Amino acid sequence: MKNILKITLIASTLLCLTACGEQDQKQIVYQAQAIESSDECHLCGMLITNFAGPKGELYRKDRGEKVHKFCSTRDMFSFYLDPENKRNVTTIYVHDMSKMPWDAPNDGYFIDAKTAWFVVGSEKTGAMGKTLASFSKQQDALAFAQEFGGEVLDFSQVDQASLM
Repeated sequence: MKNILKITLIASTLLCLTACGEQDQKQIVYQAQAIESSDECHLCGMLITNFAGPKGELYRKDRGEKVHKFCSTRDMFSFYLDPENKRNVTTIYVHDMSKMPWDAPNDGYFIDAKTAWFVVGSEKTGAMGKTLASFSKQQDALAFAQEFGGEVLDFSQVDQASLM
């Protein structure tokens, strides 16, 4: 009887430890949040809704459920590309400009920035001047670049030089 009790206790402990370990390894994915009229850009402090063009938001591991919102994709990348921030960011969203006009970004169309296509160097501007147009589909980014100029990059190709 003692042996069965010991085995049960050991098995329960191992099961608990395994489950806890698996839970710690899972990455928490947060949802995009609506941008409210009073929301300020995390980088520059400007009111986000006062400007045209795509916006961005992200979550950091060390900040829990606190979302950082940005008035432009350029400001979002400026923040994200800082090495301290880059290694702590878990989730990044940008507006999908394939589905909305430049002057009226719609929070119903946020996409995962890591799967998006970006047009840098176009004639379109955002809150801080030049910004990156974000698209869910490469062909939409190419069409935008054809019409407004610029170069199409995927997320991994965006660097500090792209923001100039």
